[in-house]
Amino acid sequence: MEILKSLNLGLRFLLELCLLVIFGYWGFKTGSNAFLKFLLGLGAPVLFAVTWGTFLAPKSSMRLHEPWLFLLELALFALAGWALSSSGKVSLAAAFAGVYILNKILMLVWRQ
Repeated sequence: MEILKSLNLGLRFLLELCLLVIFGYWGFKTGSNAFLKFLLGLGAPVLFAVTWGTFLAPKSSMRLHEPWLFLLELALFALAGWALSSSGKVSLAAAFAGVYILNKILMLVWRQ
């Protein structure tokens, strides 16, 4: 069982890295000109990373408490799903959402 719990935590880390990639992909696909593509492609992942590090990271001094922690996390993952979907990757967005939901359920059940 401990191996499954460790794998679930590893999956969670991969999902968080996927958020960075998704926001970057969305930014580079969304911009109307080269400057805007560059700005969104780099700015969106940086904004996400700063938000996550400030309010959701376990060792942050400004970490939110429940239920705000869960709501912000849910909002960021939902926004990533929307970003994938709006970039034309609807099936990938659905798969990403499904994996996130399964991972979150297991984290809650196992109190991770």
